[in-house]
Amino acid sequence: MELAYREAYTDILRKEIVPATGCTEPISIAYCAAKAHEVLGMQPTAVTVSVSGNILKNVKSVVVPNTNGLKGIRAAVAAGIVCGDAGKGMQVISEVSPEQRAAVSHFMETIRIDVSCAETDCAIYISVTLYARTSYSRVVIANSHSNIVEIMKNGEALLKRPIVAQSEDSLTDYSCLNLHDIVAFADHVDLSLVQDLLDLQIEYNTAVCEEGLSHDYGANIGKIILSENESDAMTIARAYAAAGSEARMNGCELPVAVICGSGNQGIAASIPIICYAKQHQVSKERMYRALLVSDLLTVYQRACIGRLPSYCGAISAGCAAGAGIAYLLGGDETAVAQTLVNSVTMIFGTACDGAKPSCAAKVASAIETGILGYRMYLHQKKCCSEGNAVAPNADETIRNIGRIASEGLTEPDQTIIGILQQDCK
Repeated sequence: MELAYREAYTDILRKEIVPATGCTEPISIAYCAAKAHEVLGMQPTAVTVSVSGNILKNVKSVVVPNTNGLKGIRAAVAAGIVCGDAGKGMQVISEVSPEQRAAVSHFMETIRIDVSCAETDCAIYISVTLYARTSYSRVVIANSHSNIVEIMKNGEALLKRPIVAQSEDSLTDYSCLNLHDIVAFADHVDLSLVQDLLDLQIEYNTAVCEEGLSHDYGANIGKIILSENESDAMTIARAYAAAGSEARMNGCELPVAVICGSGNQGIAASIPIICYAKQHQVSKERMYRALLVSDLLTVYQRACIGRLPSYCGAISAGCAAGAGIAYLLGGDETAVAQTLVNSVTMIFGTACDGAKPSCAAKVASAIETGILGYRMYLHQKKCCSEGNAVAPNADETIRNIGRIASEGLTEPDQTIIGILQQDCK
């Protein structure tokens, strides 16, 4: 079967599923700082950083990997400058020596790093300027976590691209995404086109979840969940995903295969499929195809919502995972659609109050709701009839919820950001 969107969907997956070390927002800052340091070519004597409110919200409370437990924007900047390799992109601080770790703390103690909240409509915006004697460099990232739009050195523009305010405007066109074609793509695509991506997702995300369950990270939410029932597939899926989330929020140095720029979403979209496939002894091919359903439904929902909105991204991924499980266990397009609608309409109002260790609990709750949506489908029950956000079909429902999440929750988001702006002082 020749799929109308085979190439587009494959390109979207390659764009969205990428490896990153640590929580994505501080790593994005570290990458920006590392690039600015590379351009400057010498050790800076002063640093200024300006970030969007949504970046601020997602950096304040998470540990930056390879910094001996340091948190926040200044730690991310210092790590990028002292030990970052800009050539590694979102794995910019994945290889750090003990001496460099100590140097990060020393840099923060001896070099002034001024932080401000930028006035911008971009959800993702980072500007890092480094000063040394009479020289300076500036690097700006906007719209996506590794999208450099400006490089300046001593007043000369080495790179200058227009910054589009809306996060998706300058990125890949996602208008081709729809539930029918996502399921058709999963059904028929030649897996050799995407298997390397899926293998990376399985390997990286399984490893970080096992790390979270094997060691003490934060409140050990994953371990607590697993203690309830170590043989139940839903419990195992929730526990593994929560443990992986908590590990990466607390400085775990293992890489994660992110999706839509988020490690939590990458974990929530993939780990339940992997766990259910193992528990139900499903073939590897069917697991791969179910991962495609979950991954693309996560991207589809996020494309309607936008990046770093006031809406918790783990919700989209957890509900997509429920739909992916429906497909994994033999469900057709109707099963996938009804599972997704059931789950998102139960939990879509969950707000994002910033990246932090307790996001692990939201990840677990989202996965539980996604699986409940599937169980409701099996019992021929719908969460609610048409009305409110629920439309006659899944695509319209996804768009409705995207509009509510992107437009209707802006006021609470601004309130949260206003509270967190004290971190800039």
